[in-house]
Amino acid sequence: MILIVDDDPSVAVSLGLLLKQHGYPSCAARSPEEALARLGDPDLDLVLQDMNFSRRTDGQDGLDLLARTKAARPELPVILITAWGSIALAVEGVKAGASDFITKPWSNAQILQAVATALSLARARSDDPGRAAPDRADLDARFDLAGLVGTDPRFLRILELIGRIAPTDASVLITGESGTGKELVAEALHRNSHRRGRSFVKVNLGGISSTLFESEMFGHIRGAFTDARESRKGRFEVADGGTIFLDEIGDLDPHSQVKLLRVLQDRTYEVLGSSVSRTVDVRVISATNRDLPTLVAAGQFREDLLYRLNLIAVPIPRLSERPGDVPLLVRHFLDQFSATYRRGPFTVTEQASGWLAAQPWPGNVRQLRQTLERLVLVGDRDRLDLADLRALQGLDTRDQRGTPLPAAGAMTLDEMERAMIVKCVQHYQGNLSRVAEALGLSRAALYRRLRKYGIDAGSA
Repeated sequence: MILIVDDDPSVAVSLGLLLKQHGYPSCAARSPEEALARLGDPDLDLVLQDMNFSRRTDGQDGLDLLARTKAARPELPVILITAWGSIALAVEGVKAGASDFITKPWSNAQILQAVATALSLARARSDDPGRAAPDRADLDARFDLAGLVGTDPRFLRILELIGRIAPTDASVLITGESGTGKELVAEALHRNSHRRGRSFVKVNLGGISSTLFESEMFGHIRGAFTDARESRKGRFEVADGGTIFLDEIGDLDPHSQVKLLRVLQDRTYEVLGSSVSRTVDVRVISATNRDLPTLVAAGQFREDLLYRLNLIAVPIPRLSERPGDVPLLVRHFLDQFSATYRRGPFTVTEQASGWLAAQPWPGNVRQLRQTLERLVLVGDRDRLDLADLRALQGLDTRDQRGTPLPAAGAMTLDEMERAMIVKCVQHYQGNLSRVAEALGLSRAALYRRLRKYGIDAGSA
């Protein structure tokens, strides 16, 4: 049962008819007092609440009602309805416990998607949080978690959360340090969703300038600007029906944040050079290694955008917080490299495995992977022992051209990355498609690193 709270009878009736047509029974309340009286109904699953009532237009009645509703029924999801100019008020409501907010004027598709998502999330969150960590084998039987390696209890809870929220259309914000595997989590969310047969579009927002944002994200028509010789689809159009992954969302400039907020709010956009609005059906997953609340406090990130993106958060732990997973990751990566470089199978001694597990890994899983790949590339054996790791620390280790590699402590993550890229370029004789595939990068990301490190693929 869905409770519609609105003092306008025509709105309540139209919403009730819409919900009924799509299988949702509903009831209506025209005042806060009437709404509170209905909270005792055990069949009540969700509240769809307007923020303004006839007595006051500042939204405080709506916030007061929300607070009393959450006090009486903390588990009950509440979706707020407010005017576009009152989004700040809706954000206050989300802080106070609302599940989501919708701005007027809305479309029927928006209402129905918000309702379906809120109900799905409520079911996903209903399990007892104090229960024991799930079993990895059971999770693998229920969900496709390929590439997400680990059995640490904290990590297993995250994998279970991924499986439970994937079927919803909820916006997800993945947080964690660089190298923790945020993109793998985004891919798993897509693979386990009802959108898995549609596009999964990855966008590195840190690599898109403010001047190119509209063209990249929304597309442009021929002649929209000087160099627009052909029309081009934007990322949202390509992702329509599927999932769009907005990586490095914390690096988005304030001007572009406004444009992104509008499409996330209304699911509409305009192609650059056109005045016709287009609608898009897309699930939004974003990721950042930055502290967005701190950026909000500093005025560098919009609070309303944060709450639009952060319907549910998935925090990824540092590798140093789950050292027991290091041996599993080592085995996983070495098996990959065995296939990639046509070597192996590789074996690791117990001493070497213990040494790897004891390292702090400030670059997280990515650094571990790069370290192992470098060991494979510079080594001539299929067995890794403590001597190989000591050699990696700089004891007479040289690349194929005789260049000394930095010792541990003097070798930064950038230096490790550069050495690894050079080795891969040499191994694949400058075939950048093969290099990008082996390193797990897009070609665009590889080109950025080649420029960053001044690597000439033709002479590396």
